[in-house]
Amino acid sequence: MAETILDVKDMKCPLPVLRANRALRGMAPGERLRVLATDRAAVADFQAFCRETGHALVAQAEDAGVFSFTIRRRAEPPE
Repeated sequence: MAETILDVKDMKCPLPVLRANRALRGMAPGERLRVLATDRAAVADFQAFCRETGHALVAQAEDAGVFSFTIRRRAEPPE
């Protein structure tokens, strides 16, 4: 499955989460978004964002000051 990459490096809180939320709204359920960020606050922000929205934070890592978050878009709630 292809993964969409969102580069929000050098953006400060809350922009990384806001941009990710916008990107996820345009994706199909189950699709993955990988977010690249440099703001240290993004670690707690993305954990809280996924917990509150129902999206799955399937992976997170850090390499040389760049944080990577892989988020799987939640299924739509039944209508």
